[in-house]
Amino acid sequence: MGRLAVRGNLIVDREVREDWFLICEDGVIVHAGPWRGEAADVRVTGGYVAPGYVDVHVHGAGACDVMDASETALARIAQTLAAHGVTGFLATTLTAGLRSLTEVLRTCRVLALRPSPGAALLGVHLEGPWIAPEYKGAQNPDFIVDPTLADARVLLWAAGGLLRIVTLAPERPGAGAVIGYLRSRGIRVSAGHTSATWEEMKEAARCGVSQVTHCFNAMRGFHHREPGVVGAAMMQGEWAVELIADGIHVHPGAMGLLYRVKGADHILLVSDAMRAADMPDGDYNLGGLAVTVRDGAARLPDGTLAGSTLMLDRAVQNMVLLCGVPVGEAVTMASEVPARAAGYGHRKGRLAVGYDADFVVLDQDLRVERTFIAGAEVQE
Repeated sequence: MGRLAVRGNLIVDREVREDWFLICEDGVIVHAGPWRGEAADVRVTGGYVAPGYVDVHVHGAGACDVMDASETALARIAQTLAAHGVTGFLATTLTAGLRSLTEVLRTCRVLALRPSPGAALLGVHLEGPWIAPEYKGAQNPDFIVDPTLADARVLLWAAGGLLRIVTLAPERPGAGAVIGYLRSRGIRVSAGHTSATWEEMKEAARCGVSQVTHCFNAMRGFHHREPGVVGAAMMQGEWAVELIADGIHVHPGAMGLLYRVKGADHILLVSDAMRAADMPDGDYNLGGLAVTVRDGAARLPDGTLAGSTLMLDRAVQNMVLLCGVPVGEAVTMASEVPARAAGYGHRKGRLAVGYDADFVVLDQDLRVERTFIAGAEVQE
């Protein structure tokens, strides 16, 4: 891979460091500090050099879906994500039968062993089938089931070590045992698509839940006499919360409120993108359900939001433009925080010595100009 030197405004530890120098050797960062008078292979003027984005909740993009269970589809998703500054992602499933899920997991294992151009497949996020029917969102109700240890063992085996996050409804029968089982194996458990009460969320915390999936969406909302899932998410200071910052799923005012309560350290910007991302408006499908995209919003026939067409570069822009979040903190919510949630906090999500040389060059408006993975530029 050799050596690569980049000079510009580096985003390091949430701060914009003007005229700093990034040196990468053999895919690893060996220097991130003040310019040392050396020649640069890449000179960034007027923009930023940021850690590569990590999307821990993405179903698809570029007309492809994780549930296609196809290496070609996963590779297309990876290439599309890289064009938007994403250097690593968790392939996110939908509610489906056990056989379909195991097939998807096995396909992910193959791609993980045969890296293709584009964002790196860092693992899998299992969203469903252990969710609450009343908050199913755009998940197929035909396959919703209660969690069991038997099913958890099958899926964990099929994932072959790739399972990183599991979204479930912690109030469902059997959830406590499954949460404990997953946590004992180092898997992060996130509450989502859930009707849990405040008290049930407190119990979920005791069992090992440490995250909330797409906060505000597909969950019991906040009420002053029953704070519900949203209230618990805000009060549990150490919990991380996903946020779909497209201004459609969550009002910018609520986005800003979440930032003020949780801070950049505990917000994971996610896309929740489906196959229509980076594609024109039109008719698509999500987990066997018909979806129509109009003006970038994906909805079922009854008007229910069905994933998104958001990409993380736009999510970062929205947090800055709509909520007044400093650039360095917005970038952190799309890089360091999700990398930590995916179990890669020691290697990815920061411009720091010893970290993988995954970074993105942004213009002054935070639009992606170039994406680098392991020190090599990703070609579209």
